Amino acid sequence: MLDVRGLTLKYGQSQILYDIDLTAEAGQVTAVMGMNGVGKTSLLKAISGRYPYDRGTITLDGVPLVHASATTCAQAGIGLVPQGRQIFPLLTVTENMETAFACLPRTERGIPNRIYELFPVLKEMANRRGGDLSGGQQQQLAIARALITRPKVLLLDEPTEGIQPNIIKQIGRVISQLREEGEMAVVLVEQFFDFAYELADSFVAIRRGAVELNEPRSEVDRERLLACVTI
Repeated sequence: MLDVRGLTLKYGQSQILYDIDLTAEAGQVTAVMGMNGVGKTSLLKAISGRYPYDRGTITLDGVPLVHASATTCAQAGIGLVPQGRQIFPLLTVTENMETAFACLPRTERGIPNRIYELFPVLKEMANRRGGDLSGGQQQQLAIARALITRPKVLLLDEPTEGIQPNIIKQIGRVISQLREEGEMAVVLVEQFFDFAYELADSFVAIRRGAVELNEPRSEVDRERLLACVTI
């Protein structure tokens, strides 16, 4: 579904990513792991068109995305749940979700019932302002907003950051359900090792901006992976 090859990214004169290769398959979770500052968020920004990469290729469902804008990436089927959630604090829950309509054809602009099945709290709090929600509720809102765009690839950037344990478990169940449905690929950037290790079908460990490990679950050694992302 998603194929990234030789991706290099710079901030000014500082090189952040070095020849990154990553593949994400429909019906699977690919975990991108590493310590703070190794370029995980920069990678997701490049894939989603939020920051220009220097060189490399990004292909979605067989179609090249050549230095595409964020709007083009979203319309093509890349959904991003950014670190920090980035919901609109003065908009209601419903209005926040409706912002996802911008990349959809008019005939598809609606909030599917499935969103409320995944996140019942959003229906209960439909008229509450986004800024009045707890961190966990905001994270559910951010994931729902991305799912409304009907993505082929869902990019999740640190979804457990600052979230209470019961919501972490619920988010884990939602990710598992999305994988089982087999309609989209999930790319999970996560520092909570046990959460990522339990969910992922394959692992990409980044160190100093380069891929240190890229292996399916069947071949990965847990202790080696842990060492790659913590040392």
